[in-house]
Amino acid sequence: MNINNVSVKSIILILFFFLSVSAQEKKYILNTVAFYNVENLFDINDDPNNGWDEARTPEGEDKWTEKKYNIKLNNLAKVLPIIGSDVTNSHPAILGLCEVENKQVLIDLVSTEKMKDLNYGIIHFDSKDWRGIDVALLFDTTKFIPRKAKAYPLEVEYKGKPSFSRDVLVVFGFLEKEPINFIVNHWPSRGGGQPSIAQRFKAGELNRRIIDSILSINPKSKIISMGDFNDDPGDPSIKVALKTKSDRNATKLNEMYNPMEFLHEEKYYWTYLYKGKGNMLDQLIVSGSLIEENSKLRFLKAGVFNKKWLLNGRDKGRWAGYPTPNVIYGKFDPNGYSDHLPVFLYLAKEID
Repeated sequence: MNINNVSVKSIILILFFFLSVSAQEKKYILNTVAFYNVENLFDINDDPNNGWDEARTPEGEDKWTEKKYNIKLNNLAKVLPIIGSDVTNSHPAILGLCEVENKQVLIDLVSTEKMKDLNYGIIHFDSKDWRGIDVALLFDTTKFIPRKAKAYPLEVEYKGKPSFSRDVLVVFGFLEKEPINFIVNHWPSRGGGQPSIAQRFKAGELNRRIIDSILSINPKSKIISMGDFNDDPGDPSIKVALKTKSDRNATKLNEMYNPMEFLHEEKYYWTYLYKGKGNMLDQLIVSGSLIEENSKLRFLKAGVFNKKWLLNGRDKGRWAGYPTPNVIYGKFDPNGYSDHLPVFLYLAKEID
């Protein structure tokens, strides 16, 4: 697998192309939008309404102590502020997260030494997911002003009975004074076999209905749908249900362009490994309005934050080259982060 880092040189060339001086000098602000599956960010307390966190207690299988929890928080805080910073020299303006247990773990995360001065606000709803894990949005309060937030439940079937997966979080606000919508996802996992395929297709249809409802109010609405989709960019839940396009130049105003499809199929980038195969489960998908030439807020480039220190460094064996989680088969790794890699994109805002 090719796990080379996103080329800073190529990004600079793209920025030069888009942001060069023409007949009239223009100035731009560059911001990063990122997403990260932080893998089971749980506190140490047993929540009776949570079907997943018994292992993450001091008495549980993972022997999840306050010390291990703080190591997990500080390791994530090492990653999150520097995603995309090779070019922007700043922390992400927007951070979508999944696999968080509750709002308190987010408060603890943004209160860590490396994040406490970065002005991150939190948008989170407790979902009806039987495992008790949620999605969330962190935002730099100096750059993004939220105006509306809503959680859309995703009803699925689990073991033949009606159940719920993670909510779809929708946030509308102003990034650098430009209106924009963010949709944060964590679709049903692949562990359910054939039934889970239908569940993810249903999640894609829900996303598409949300997008269409936003576009019905304003066809030029700017939208970014991000998340762990548990499918690759070419799978039916993305291509058919969500109706994404792979050609930037052919994407119309009311369509969604998926830059991760090119990265996965042409560049062999991935965010998750399963049995040695790289999958692009984590994606950022943008509306056609964000790639218009005359748009004041414009998508430039997407990438995978695949720094070598996020991987386990093994050259041989079953887990060679995998992202390093904190816990694997009950064994704690103090150098672990998550079993996924983060993804990001750059948005350029023209300054009048």
